[in-house]
Amino acid sequence: MEIDLDDYTVIKEGEAEILMHKKNQVFFNKAQVNNRDMSIAVMRAYITKRKQEHEAVLSKRARSSGKAPEKDVSSEVSKEETLTENGEENGNTNGETSQDVPKEAAAAKKTTYEPARRELKPPRVLEALSASGLRALRYAREVEGIGQVVALDNDPASVEACQRNIKFNGLMSTSKVESHLTDARVHMLTNPKEFDVVDLDPYGAPSIFLDSAVQSVADGGLLMCTATDMAVLCGANGEVCYSKYGSYPLKGKYCHEMALRILLASIESHANRYKRYIVPVLSVQMDFYVRVFVRVYTSASAMKNTPLKLSYVYQCIGCDSFHLQSVGRSLPKNNSVRYQAGVGPVVPQDCTHCGKKYNMGGPIWSAPIHDQEWVTSILNGVKSMKERYPAYDKICSVLTTISEELLDVPLFLSLHSLSGTLKCTSPSAAMFKSAVMNAKYRVSGSHVNPLGIKTDAPMEIIWDIMRCWVKNHPVKAQSPEHPGSVILSKEPSLQADFSRHVGSLSKAQVKKVARFLPNPEKHWGPKIRAGRQITSKHVSLIGHEAVNDHLNGHKESGAEGGEGGEEGKEEDVTEHEPELKRQKTTDDIASTS
Repeated sequence: MEIDLDDYTVIKEGEAEILMHKKNQVFFNKAQVNNRDMSIAVMRAYITKRKQEHEAVLSKRARSSGKAPEKDVSSEVSKEETLTENGEENGNTNGETSQDVPKEAAAAKKTTYEPARRELKPPRVLEALSASGLRALRYAREVEGIGQVVALDNDPASVEACQRNIKFNGLMSTSKVESHLTDARVHMLTNPKEFDVVDLDPYGAPSIFLDSAVQSVADGGLLMCTATDMAVLCGANGEVCYSKYGSYPLKGKYCHEMALRILLASIESHANRYKRYIVPVLSVQMDFYVRVFVRVYTSASAMKNTPLKLSYVYQCIGCDSFHLQSVGRSLPKNNSVRYQAGVGPVVPQDCTHCGKKYNMGGPIWSAPIHDQEWVTSILNGVKSMKERYPAYDKICSVLTTISEELLDVPLFLSLHSLSGTLKCTSPSAAMFKSAVMNAKYRVSGSHVNPLGIKTDAPMEIIWDIMRCWVKNHPVKAQSPEHPGSVILSKEPSLQADFSRHVGSLSKAQVKKVARFLPNPEKHWGPKIRAGRQITSKHVSLIGHEAVNDHLNGHKESGAEGGEGGEEGKEEDVTEHEPELKRQKTTDDIASTS
């Protein structure tokens, strides 16, 4: 089939090029270059880590081969090879072999079997929702040591576009990337533990894909998942979030980090149903979405620790105070561990600081959402290959900020929100951090919010610091019932020291490394779903010019077909009349701005 290139626009990103139809038939968002670059960086780190783990297993096996070779071959391999689908070890089968088979036959079997075990195959990658196939093509062309990339979509136009783009990118792409028209959920369910990397990047919520995704990832494999339904995850529709993710969100300043933790808790919940569990290596909130990278393992015993990683959140409705309540706890019992329900509540019915009630949300993932070793490795890899990342500045700034976060402190405080509660001027971030550190507590920033402050200091210390600040910077009197008035009516038990602490500025701040970058262009955000007609209501997504050009194009095409009869003209005018009226309003606004 001949391709008329006049109907397509060639888009180049990284080392891949795709043909995009001008009629918005297949979804593509330029802003997701940050997402794709971050995914490539993590996948490169994963392949390196995978090789190191494999080599460590082989060296350990070689060191102990003289003692119990049969046992070592079967038990020292990676989790993918030692664990069955239900999480139980395969030791029984190998034990029967050593007993029933003569020693010579067992030795021969080991000789022929062990080399196969030593070989590490290239990782297989599944892109569950491929659309144009740009992501799959970039993986195949840019990630060294990658194996087969399987791109799926249940939209015929998307699969056709993906296959066209695969051919357009040459022999390397055609040999590594394959595209299929199928439901991603069915494909993942029918291929359990088949893929070393599974990438979920849907338009909206990924919740319907999680159950099948956690089953299709190999043991120790990498699951990459994006959620763009931020309004739901951040508390605009709490009941919808609970129905999709099993957690209730809260409208705190930390809502975007809470969205990350809700998504992680949901993935963990789905994994637990199959005696599996997750280990987050990187969790990012960028632009208009959240993106998590987790490794999936199978272990019925390790799965029991899940309640220790989840917590409910109590958020005061009057002030910024919040407290976490762990879902479960563990107690030592002889040489084992006993698991019990968490002890609570951690807060009284009324807030001890302002006297207001609490809202309760969750459960959320309260364990670390990053792995410091991984973050450092990814950041170093990105810096060493700067020219190969189109969005280098953005992902480098995000990774730099993440590398400086406190890993064991869930959620964060907002400095401006604290000041807003007391109706006072806000101290600088450096002064506030100095006061916290001078009180012998840890503090850091957050990659989610430039004004976010992570600290292990209790809320009593935080409010004492703010009381001391207000004494030096008086505020106007408020009504006695106001939360700020109630907080300021109490004398501080801690005398805050605002003198500059050497650690109040992070290493990146000292070196003046950019940490929070502005959007590179206007309307850098979510785009219109593929196939939808562009109207004037999409101004906020794609801008005035794009909308007006599209509407004017429709108007011209209608004029060219003017010989179709008066009736056809009237129908066309009636159909587009509201859009033309709104177009005029848009032009007026554009001319006055």
